[in-house]
This record gives sequence, C-alpha cells and structure tokens, in this order.
Amino acid sequence: MLTILKNNEQGLQVLENFVNGCWVNVIDPTPEETAQLEEWGVYPEYVQYSLDLDEMARSERDEDYVFILLRIPYYNGASADIPYTSVPLGILVFNNFVVTICRHDNDINRILCNGKYRGLRTAKRYRFVLYALLETATRYLAHLREINKTVEIVEDRLQASTQNKELLELLKYQKSLTYFATALRSNEVMMERLQRMQMFNQYEEDQDLLEDVLTENQQAIQMANIYSEILAGLMDAFASIISNNLNVVMKALAVLTIVLNMPVIVASFYGMNVSLPGENHPLAFLHVIVISIVLIAIAIFIFYKRKWF
Repeated sequence: MLTILKNNEQGLQVLENFVNGCWVNVIDPTPEETAQLEEWGVYPEYVQYSLDLDEMARSERDEDYVFILLRIPYYNGASADIPYTSVPLGILVFNNFVVTICRHDNDINRILCNGKYRGLRTAKRYRFVLYALLETATRYLAHLREINKTVEIVEDRLQASTQNKELLELLKYQKSLTYFATALRSNEVMMERLQRMQMFNQYEEDQDLLEDVLTENQQAIQMANIYSEILAGLMDAFASIISNNLNVVMKALAVLTIVLNMPVIVASFYGMNVSLPGENHPLAFLHVIVISIVLIAIAIFIFYKRKWF
C-alpha cells in the first residue's frame, strides 16, 4: 500500500498524485509500487532493507538522500509466541520529499498521521524524522509498561500454581524484553551517529528535539534492562515455588493415604481365616471400629505436630 500525504490548512491530507514536500508512506509494497518508488529515486535495495525483519538500525548519507533504518515496536497479540517484538522502519529523506517503508502497518505511522504532533510538517523533512524517532521511543516505553502490568497479573496466578503454563507465559514476555533491549540499543547507536553527522544542527528546536529523543530512548533501554532482570529473577523464584507447591500436594496425598490405610490394616487382620482374639465377642465389630478410629486419631495427631498439613 502506497499513500501520499501532505500538510495543508486543514492538516495532513491524502493526495492522489506525487507533489513536492509530501510524505510517501509505504506498507508492504507490491512490485508495481516498488517500481513506482524507483521512478522517484528510491533504490529497490532500500525497499528490501526496510522489509527485511532481521535488519538492524543504521543510517547512510548520500548527496541526494539520507537513509535511516530504525527498529520500531510491534504488537503481535497476546496469543503469539512472542507478544511484543520489533520490526524495521526505513526512512528516506530526499531534497523535496520523505519516504517511510515498513512491512507492517504500525503505531508510529498511525500516530504521525492522526495529528498528535502539531509541529509536524511533511515539508520539514528532518523534523519529521525527529518526530518519528521520538514516537518510536515513546511507544517502546508504553509497551514496556504494558508488559510490566501483564507480568504482575501472571505473577499473582503463579503463587498458587503447580503447572508450567504461567511460567511459559512469563518466558514469552522475557523474549519480548530481549527483542526490545536489542532494538533499543541498535537505535541508540544509530541516533548517536545521526547526531555526529550534524543533520539537525540547522535549527535550535531540532537540536532540543534530538536531545529529547536520546533521553527517551535511554530511559526505554534502562526500563527494558530492569524489567528483564526482574523477570529473570521472578522466573527462577517461581520455578521453585511451583516445585514447593507440588511437594505440598504430594505431602497431603501421602498423609491422606496413610490415614486411610489405618482401618484397612485392622480390617485385614480380622479378615484372616485363623483364630483371632475376641472374634466370638458380641461387640467384636465395634472393637474393630474403635481401634481403627484410635489409630486414625494418633496418625492425625502426629502429622499435625509435624506440621505436615
């Protein structure tokens, strides 16, 4: 899908034809759209880089354009093997327009389109890049908070669990945090390179915005590292808790088995085909019941004293 947008008096509007100062938003382009981009000066290899899910963040500068590839957060859904991951977003800045290319429709493009940033102008190409970088860091922070809340819910369920379901669910979010931390560090290296290239030194507002982007990204890195360490510790702790919960269940079953076997032992003795003391007594059956109850009471008392239940 290829969409052409540009700011006017009413805000960001969708256009049918290419014009100077526009933003070309490309999502999973078809071969025809890739050919159209090539006519506008976008080399096919940059399209491939932006669609390759394994590409790391980087930047390249040429006389006619600047290519920026950053890793943005992407939500696959709670039922996915990895709920949160990152995908590449390619940004090409030309002299008279800017292009963004991604395999998936994503929150970054949607938020840039919905007018959240009033200072966003498609004609101000480098400021557009800064807003994209800022929103990327902001979305990482938002997703990290969502992961933390989800982990706390799973943590409450784990305290009484004897199965591996919740532990495996925590493992999914551990993977998500690993992907986030790797992508954020990659973005940080790329943004520091952009800072050294002095691309945003023309306006003081752009320099301040770049500092905000670096600060937000560094905060996201720290949060990802902290949550990852906490989650790793929780998984180790809850693995022990699950084992202890299982031991408690097995101990209760063992106690129940021993208690129930007491009357069985007494009844087995008096069920033998041999002469037994008191077998002709009219209250023999009552004596057997009493002995069984006494043995059960003694066993329960011993287990209670030992705090087995």
